[in-house]
Amino acid sequence: MPRIPVHTVDDAPEASKDELSALRAKVGKVLNIHGEMAHSPVVLAAYSGIQQAIAEHGTFDARTREAIALAVGAVDHCAYCQSVHTGSARKAGWTRDQTIALRAGEPIEGEEKLLALLGVAREAVSEVGVVDESTWQAALDAGWTTEELGELFSHIAVNLFTNYFNHYAQTELDIPAAPGL
Repeated sequence: MPRIPVHTVDDAPEASKDELSALRAKVGKVLNIHGEMAHSPVVLAAYSGIQQAIAEHGTFDARTREAIALAVGAVDHCAYCQSVHTGSARKAGWTRDQTIALRAGEPIEGEEKLLALLGVAREAVSEVGVVDESTWQAALDAGWTTEELGELFSHIAVNLFTNYFNHYAQTELDIPAAPGL
């Protein structure tokens, strides 16, 4: 049972209504996570601020963003985010089996460059921000720039934000569950 009420646009605090309405328009409905975030306008604003910065300044395509989200969600054991991002990853062009491989950290033929980036993300999440020099260098050697590795941190941060929020609030799944690993 969720610890925080799930709001609709109509019953959300006034300071959350516009942002919650925008998220509903983007996603097609108010997801439980967004409805819970709306209960505390600062939480919804913080999440939206990171998302807006990524939208305005980020360079990763949708496939890369979703792969990062799946990897981070798997390391953090966030069932909600793995489910949301499995659906989004499918829309971005990943197959069902590839979404499972991305979550499990398994190789995907032809995706060696991306997997090097995900290695940095996974290590940063599992080691509380610490990334071994060899992991970092492997990403550089695969073709990622230091600017892109810097950008990766914002994607890690927004996914940690949502993963931790879901654990904290005990968000109930309101979308199809991700396939098991």
